[in-house]
Amino acid sequence: MSHELNLVYFSWVKERIGREQESLNCPEDVETVGQLLEYLQGKDTAYQFVFADVTKLRFALDHDFVGPDASIGRAKELAVFPPVTGG
Repeated sequence: MSHELNLVYFSWVKERIGREQESLNCPEDVETVGQLLEYLQGKDTAYQFVFADVTKLRFALDHDFVGPDASIGRAKELAVFPPVTGG
């Protein structure tokens, strides 16, 4: 059964996709963060560009850091952001 997932984008991810956040009816066959990114890449060239190399990104499901292989389950929010660097 699909469910509503809020996607939140930060930094250059937000700039390249062109929005801070969006709601998505997560397809039933999408079970992991990586599968969701592949699904989004099929929707638009902006997503293709941003999610082409997931090693340049970090993810958080309901505020917990996860990798692309993490199960989405019934999470309400997925945040996508580049790694933070300090100086």
